[in-house]
Amino acid sequence: MADMETIQNLIDKALDECTIAIVGLSPRIDRPSNEVARYLREVGYRIIPVNPLEKEILGERSYSALEEIAEPIGVVNIFKRPGEVEPVVKSAILIGAKYVWMQEGIVNDGAAEIAVSEGLIAIMDRCIKKEHEARAYRLKSGI
Repeated sequence: MADMETIQNLIDKALDECTIAIVGLSPRIDRPSNEVARYLREVGYRIIPVNPLEKEILGERSYSALEEIAEPIGVVNIFKRPGEVEPVVKSAILIGAKYVWMQEGIVNDGAAEIAVSEGLIAIMDRCIKKEHEARAYRLKSGI
């Protein structure tokens, strides 16, 4: 198990990526995935929705699968049930993503092991929005 400093360094490096595909992004404004996506876009990230049920979310084209996205993806942010994560991780590997980020409450050790075995960094059970806010606070405070 990595120590807290190492985990924080990995999170900070993931947050340095500019393009984030959000798998399971909901068009509903009251859903956590939508709130997180709006926040990330507001603070300057390029957000790419991945939801096969939608053509557009937050004014961005929504893709049915990661493999349909032509541009490089740094982080694949996952809003799916733990049992649905492994296929997303395998797709993230195929497209050459650097990080897979399972949102707060999402833990799938097997999927994380697959990601790591293929050279990706796996972050689990953390909210990317909260982590960005915490980093912004640390930078502002000089911590």
